[in-house]
Amino acid sequence: MTEETELLENEVNLDEIDPPEIDSKYRRIILAAQRSKQLQRGALPRVDVDPRKTKPTRIALKEFEERKVNFSFTDQNEKPNS
Repeated sequence: MTEETELLENEVNLDEIDPPEIDSKYRRIILAAQRSKQLQRGALPRVDVDPRKTKPTRIALKEFEERKVNFSFTDQNEKPNS
């Protein structure tokens, strides 16, 4: 994972998921890429799609659109090194 974001890969109850708002299209791309890697390694999709007919990146984007994946921003809590 990158220092900027951290996807929480643990399987949790979907009622407990409350991710922050994604503040830019660039961050959305980074998150979708990380989630896509998880899906390619065998994670189960959290949206109702056929993974055999839908690319992992599309599944990941749909999961973030529907707020089905927990993540946190690690860069917003850190102070810059000066």
